[in-house]
Amino acid sequence: MIKTRQFFAITALLLSLPLVSARAANPLDNVPEHMPFDIPYGAPISLGMAQQAMNAAAAEASAHHWKLNIAVVDSGGNLIAFERMDGAQLASISIAEHKARAAATFRRETKVFENAIQLNGNAYVTTLDGVIASRGGFPLVQDGKLIGAIGCSGGTGSQDEAVCAAGVASLNH
Repeated sequence: MIKTRQFFAITALLLSLPLVSARAANPLDNVPEHMPFDIPYGAPISLGMAQQAMNAAAAEASAHHWKLNIAVVDSGGNLIAFERMDGAQLASISIAEHKARAAATFRRETKVFENAIQLNGNAYVTTLDGVIASRGGFPLVQDGKLIGAIGCSGGTGSQDEAVCAAGVASLNH
């Protein structure tokens, strides 16, 4: 009788092992119906518009006494305008450009990559060429088309993001 109970207990345990070891479904395996971040490319941003966005971003930073670097690129990720505010850290020069370039070439805010890592644990995004997983890079869209991007660096991520948002807003009036 004891051997029979042991047999059934061991059998039940062995049969349940595949259920315990089964992994949860990977959300990345879902196939979306539509392309994400499918913003069509438009004509590259003009120097005048790039300067308008950059000036609005710099005004926002100055209003808070933040010292940032601000880069604006065209839809291909090529630098159009750049400003290093007095006292902005030198390391952030290339970071601002990188954020702008990533926002343009991936057609999304760089915060998306930050969230993929911090909220979803998807560190694989760091293996993609050109990614920077830090907020402060925004696509610039006009008439539904990507014309460029703006990147800001030198403050905290939320400061960089707020300054970039001011640059974006200046073109959406």
